[in-house]
Amino acid sequence: MKTEIIRLLKESQDYISGQELCQRLQVSRTAVWKVINQLKEEGYKIEAVRNKGYRLVEEGDVFTQASLECAVEGQWAGKTLYYYDVTDSTNDRGKVLAEEGCPHGTLVVAGLQTAGKGRRGRMWTSPEGTAIYMSLVLRPQIMPSSASMVTLVAAMAVAEGIRQESEADAVIKWPNDVVVKGKKVCGILTEMSAEIDLIHYVVVGIGINVNQTSFPSEISQTATSLTIETGRQISRSHLTAKVLAAFEKYYAQYEKTGDLSLLAEEYNSRLVNRGRQVLVLAPKGQYTGEALGIESNGELLVKTEDGSVKKVMSGEVSVRGIYGYV
Repeated sequence: MKTEIIRLLKESQDYISGQELCQRLQVSRTAVWKVINQLKEEGYKIEAVRNKGYRLVEEGDVFTQASLECAVEGQWAGKTLYYYDVTDSTNDRGKVLAEEGCPHGTLVVAGLQTAGKGRRGRMWTSPEGTAIYMSLVLRPQIMPSSASMVTLVAAMAVAEGIRQESEADAVIKWPNDVVVKGKKVCGILTEMSAEIDLIHYVVVGIGINVNQTSFPSEISQTATSLTIETGRQISRSHLTAKVLAAFEKYYAQYEKTGDLSLLAEEYNSRLVNRGRQVLVLAPKGQYTGEALGIESNGELLVKTEDGSVKKVMSGEVSVRGIYGYV
């Protein structure tokens, strides 16, 4: 009922009476009153006027099951939604749900992570009440060798969602970060369960720094938030919805071909690495070169000092001017 009341308040151009809410939802006035008070406690600014009813004055940054259900408007991404006030890791929750048979597009979201993680086993700092921690469960009909490209699709979706909701100039640092003004605002961790020729599921974990106003000293030179860069508070529920809608769009293009051939041009136009000197930390040793962009399979092309072009499939890539590498 909470989700339905939020939708009705948002759709109304004026006050909506308690009686109308009761009739539409087939509940008592007491039930409506209780939900309105719950919404106020969550952060919704709702004006109540005798003989007029209720009016939504301001939504603010409310991040709950109901606010997310109300915001998500896509066809499949996030239509099945699990929200946790606190969890260990949304990726771990997503993997458990995937093993239990949850559908393609299931979204796991948390207000706080106690064991958030990044690539290569790193911890992901997870403050409460300011960031987005979410994981999307996918069941792609592709070969396991192509699954890593989902990370790049997710990066495009995050950058697009950020641009739409906050107007910040979000760009992509290959393969799994989104950057605003030279600092990281988003990290992506993709995990997979598969056999040699069959994917059981893919879980795409996305962490976005949204409304933080400061960071611990050890990461303050490399991390930023949308609030710091735009000077205003951003709705996490609305941003989540924008990212999911963009993901559906890009994922459809990816599914058509099984690669990034339909997306490479747009991806490269937002690739902060492109045309810059990069340091590639490869298993056989590091080397430097100029990043040229990605190919249709998601590999990064790097032109080395001797003029040869190498293809980078995975691993760490540092970019001059980004994350302290100068």
